[in-house]
Amino acid sequence: MNENIAFFDTKPYDEKSFEQHNASVGFNITYFDAHLNKQTAQLCKGFDGVCVFVNDQIDAEVIQILLENNIRIIALRCAGYNNIDIKAASGKIKLVRVPAYSPYAVAEHTAALMLTLNRKTHQAYHRTRDGNFSINGLLGFDMHNRTAGVIGTGQIGRCLIAILKGFRMNVLAYDIAPDQAYADMAGISYVPIDELYSQSDIISLHCPLNQRTEHMIDRLSIEKMKPGVMLVNTSRGKLIDTKALIGGLKSGKIGYAALDVYEEEVDCFFEDKSLELMNDDILARLLTFPNVIITSHQGFFTEEALCNIAQTTLQNLSAFFQGEELKNEVCYVSPS
Repeated sequence: MNENIAFFDTKPYDEKSFEQHNASVGFNITYFDAHLNKQTAQLCKGFDGVCVFVNDQIDAEVIQILLENNIRIIALRCAGYNNIDIKAASGKIKLVRVPAYSPYAVAEHTAALMLTLNRKTHQAYHRTRDGNFSINGLLGFDMHNRTAGVIGTGQIGRCLIAILKGFRMNVLAYDIAPDQAYADMAGISYVPIDELYSQSDIISLHCPLNQRTEHMIDRLSIEKMKPGVMLVNTSRGKLIDTKALIGGLKSGKIGYAALDVYEEEVDCFFEDKSLELMNDDILARLLTFPNVIITSHQGFFTEEALCNIAQTTLQNLSAFFQGEELKNEVCYVSPS
């Protein structure tokens, strides 16, 4: 295929993976390390399509610039699409995504964060490196027979539930479309969200970001939770009101927090900022808590996931340029 595709917000691992899989497809790919936004959108001139990631900002203004430069398709190499103005793109430019690349990757990372927070292995690692072999302050708890609340029972949520059931945990779930047959098979219970908040020792978020879920974890929801609850978010940063999270940590209502995503991550996650002063005061505050772990949106980052992302993205692009059905198209749905 001779089409020219501009890839934005790329890193060496993206280029390596896509070049390997593009060998059998033959797109002309140009990789940009810059995010796609209104300042960089003119870089698309001369291309037939663009490929973007989670922190590219494709609003109505950017879409108009893409259209003026004859861009015909936007391919997301991720599952979420909250960073795109779908309404502005509707009927003008095609959108495709990677709906599932490795639910196991995200679920396993979520479980790793839970265990790390609980058993404080990150603190123990640094202690022993410094010759400190004391275990004082590293007390954890048995996961066995504790209650986990899983919000969202899509593929990732279900993979996590299987892991937690392996620990013999009690699992409560909340989903806007509960699947009772799945619940019976998995041995879990769907409950109202407030009950999940009040009964769970650990709460893990696995739902999309939209108008209904933005800041679903706020001051009021935190007040309904068990004292000392563990909160884990590997989905989308804006599911949590970070200022409310900090308030919950300061009061002790939230005993532990693990974030693989952050609501203002666009300017820092996936980048090396180690030689710069941190200008995000809220993120800087979070990093001062010893009971908080932040990872840089790496939940998806496994060999298998990168392979699936590259294959599906290139298949989506190939289907479009060959006039085939777009199985992974993102369409605008008018609010009812």
